[in-house]
Amino acid sequence: MIKLEVNGTVHQVDVPRDMPLLWVLRDELGLTGTKFGCGLGLCGACTVHVDGAETRSCSTDVGAVDGKAITTIEGLAGEKLHPVQQAWLDADVSQCGYCQPGQIMTAAALLARKPHPTDAEIDDAMSGNLCRCGTYARIRTAIHRAAGQGGR
Repeated sequence: MIKLEVNGTVHQVDVPRDMPLLWVLRDELGLTGTKFGCGLGLCGACTVHVDGAETRSCSTDVGAVDGKAITTIEGLAGEKLHPVQQAWLDADVSQCGYCQPGQIMTAAALLARKPHPTDAEIDDAMSGNLCRCGTYARIRTAIHRAAGQGGR
């Protein structure tokens, strides 16, 4: 059995230790906000936070996060939207929306490390997240807006 704390709730899952975290989240726990993109950890669609750090869940074995705190897009908001989520809406970032959970999770981790990033710091942090719709300028705008709201 593997013990995971996901979005503040402790779960015991009986899965192989080498099963990708992504599939445990989606198939075992029903948290489908985290998306499958490439399966190699290259596109960022599957990004979650593990002990606060952005992590590619498609290429992370669930055994490697046994006992750790995991936050998915479903758990990012508290009583109100996380500042990044609100900024995403305000800046009308999403087009198709498929990559957006991973983009938002990466942006939230960036702002937790660097509350007021420069354009270059945003571009560097977000460079591993691909958006087929090309909403990169709106993503940067939203991150700056969230930084102005005190991104947590």
